[in-house]
Amino acid sequence: MLESIHHVAIICADYPRSKAFYTETLGLKVIHEVYREARDSWKLDLEVSPGVQLELFSFPTPPKRPSRPEAQGLRHLAFVVSDIDAVVATLGERGVTCEPIRVDEFTGKRFTFFADPDDLPIELCER
Repeated sequence: MLESIHHVAIICADYPRSKAFYTETLGLKVIHEVYREARDSWKLDLEVSPGVQLELFSFPTPPKRPSRPEAQGLRHLAFVVSDIDAVVATLGERGVTCEPIRVDEFTGKRFTFFADPDDLPIELCER
């Protein structure tokens, strides 16, 4: 059956802005980038960790993502970090505001949220 997640795909409103956010602010490595002329669309493959990718797409005038209150569908992305305090501090230096760090009542692990340029919620989970 299922072994792992291969990739998560995100459609962004402003491709250059989102590309800079995911590569420069979050530090994800570019694997491959291609412009698909027939769709007037960019596709950017980013490495999250070995074997796990984030695909960033652009399309002309995509509809806005319903987010709050909670909408049906994808709720958020979550990434594992070893030192949540250090990552939150680094993101703050890069202009990203994170919510206060909380403790999950079920796992006892610390976590926080921030948003990408299109207001997609992203969670950081401490290992």
